[in-house]
Amino acid sequence: MNKLCIFAGTTIFGTLGGLLATLFGMEAFSLGSFFLSGVGSVLGVYVGWKVAQHYK
Repeated sequence: MNKLCIFAGTTIFGTLGGLLATLFGMEAFSLGSFFLSGVGSVLGVYVGWKVAQHYK
């Protein structure tokens, strides 16, 4: 359950970070898009881990 929640959180928040970069006018393969996607992925790991701990 832990790995599944972390995987889902990383995928969802990483995608949202990339989409947020396009809303700021960055291109899909720019450094800013890569950075925001990475920040979203790290946040997704944390959120996924907390969700898995809650349902444990």
